[in-house]
Amino acid sequence: MPFLLEIAVQSVAAAIAAQAAGAHRIELCADLDEGGVTPTFATMQEARTALTIPIFAMIRLRPGNFVYSDSEFATMREQIQQAKSAGLDGVVLGILTANREIDVARTVALVAESAPLPVTFHRAFDEAGATLALLEQVIATGAKRVLTSGGASSAPEAAAHIAELIDTANGRIIVMPGAGINATNFLETRRATGADEFHAGLGSVQPYGSSDLSRFSMEIRSIAAHKTTGD
Repeated sequence: MPFLLEIAVQSVAAAIAAQAAGAHRIELCADLDEGGVTPTFATMQEARTALTIPIFAMIRLRPGNFVYSDSEFATMREQIQQAKSAGLDGVVLGILTANREIDVARTVALVAESAPLPVTFHRAFDEAGATLALLEQVIATGAKRVLTSGGASSAPEAAAHIAELIDTANGRIIVMPGAGINATNFLETRRATGADEFHAGLGSVQPYGSSDLSRFSMEIRSIAAHKTTGD
């Protein structure tokens, strides 16, 4: 079966290169070295003009933890509206409570704010522990998908747990492996997890912000070349 490949980028040039190399969706960020924060409205607009594939905007005000003040929460709402105004196709966000559980109530509010755009709950899920109980909390928010490394530093390391998350989700939410995925380990990670969507930033292949995107593009082409599970 075919799969969907999402690539995280922090520039329009990288987004264009990713699309040309075979990416199916873009996660648009700033400061990927810090885990990714919200891109500017101008970058959102420029990317939308340049690309034909779907673009999801990271909604994250700052590096660090995922516990937000009331004013920060209000800013997240504003950034979601910017993504909608720019014509983007989805948003990526995550909020935790002070005791490291999913902030279900606030995430429900942001899912409603984002509608009709789908929400991906990002790797705040991993910071909280990526447990099956936490997955149920994310499902309760109405998010469309959850991006996870299975609680490990990279998705390939936790492929068995990601497969368990996918089995537990049972179609109620898309579980998308991400972190540490590259052309070398993609096929095995795909087989081990059984996932249909995958996320990669490829920062270990080529440093974020590099002006030479040749290795970045080559890696995406290599991953995208695996069309079916049997490849």
